[in-house]
Amino acid sequence: MTLSIIIWTLVGIAVVLLASIKVIKQYERGVVLTLGRYTGTREPGLRLVIPVLQTLDRVDVRSTPIDVPKQEIITKDNVTAGVDAVVYFRVLEASRAVLETTNYVYATSQFAQAALRDITGNFELDELLSKREEISEKIKEIVDSQTSQWGIDVENVKIQNIELPADMKRAMAKQAEAERERRSNIINAEGELAAAKTLAEAAQIIATTPGALNLRTLNTIERISTEPSQKTTMLFPIELVDALRGMGGNLK
Repeated sequence: MTLSIIIWTLVGIAVVLLASIKVIKQYERGVVLTLGRYTGTREPGLRLVIPVLQTLDRVDVRSTPIDVPKQEIITKDNVTAGVDAVVYFRVLEASRAVLETTNYVYATSQFAQAALRDITGNFELDELLSKREEISEKIKEIVDSQTSQWGIDVENVKIQNIELPADMKRAMAKQAEAERERRSNIINAEGELAAAKTLAEAAQIIATTPGALNLRTLNTIERISTEPSQKTTMLFPIELVDALRGMGGNLK
């Protein structure tokens, strides 16, 4: 009987010891409550917690991303759009994250949703599309100022997708096409203007340079002669052409 009591006593002590041993990982912090009161934060390693009297809440202190679901917002110029984002945060003070809010991850997500709706609604659609970084930074500042009281540091906020209505997408596509056509017309006009200036300069040089026109004619004849053609080309001296013109004038 005595031996049996001793054995059960040893078993009980072993069970209590095993229950009191807690392993806290490197990326965790352990918040200890003794009889319901906060009595300290345990660092990573092998830690002892008194069963029944103490409880240990583990808090992950790694950088944690949370998705902000798509929010239906109305921009400053009355355009309805769907916007979602992602928030990166890290727990700096494990005790405050446990004691100041019931669920710090959910609370951060809800506050980020509210900030996303409030901030994006103050911008016009063009600004919303072109100033994502600026808008993300404003959202980060607002969320960070609120969650800091929970011992949380918001590291970054990124707007991911901006979903527009179908009719707005078609209007933007037409606008982009018109802009591309306008740029193409400008480039073509500039090219024609440059070509016209070059031709004018070349014509002026040929007109003022003796023999330049004859050389140009010979080059043209040489290029034509190298190409296969069913046409026959007859060449006459320029003097003969001038003489024929003179004779035509005298006959009149």
